[in-house]
Amino acid sequence: MPTKKQRRRQQKLRRHEWEEVWVDEEGREIEVDEPPAPAKPRKTEAAKARPAQRGGGRRVVRPAPPPSWRRVAKRGAILAPLFFIAVFYLQKQGDRNVATAALTTIWMMGLFLPFSYLMDRTIYRRAQRARGLDPEPTKKR
Repeated sequence: MPTKKQRRRQQKLRRHEWEEVWVDEEGREIEVDEPPAPAKPRKTEAAKARPAQRGGGRRVVRPAPPPSWRRVAKRGAILAPLFFIAVFYLQKQGDRNVATAALTTIWMMGLFLPFSYLMDRTIYRRAQRARGLDPEPTKKR
């Protein structure tokens, strides 16, 4: 269903009377009884290779980068202090201890980093399959 803004635009386009006129080589106007059918734009090879995008094709989706431990380590370096602050201030007022918060943060990072890598790998493989490419083959015994 079109939005209010889209309906207003459509009404505005219908308000004006359009007249199709052709001009010949000598500059005289020739009225056209039947408008020519618009030619369908041909898809280029690059456009055929791209998957269809949502939102009318206006948004360009970047391809998912391959997973890397370096990116996961950077993400962990950014989130580790935030985890520490959250753990420290979520402790009871009288039981706040820096060592306990640090150990809990280390334990949380031990869970977060591998999980983050697995999520990156899952997203990368899904993007590869969506583009029609075969992701890295997994070793099966």
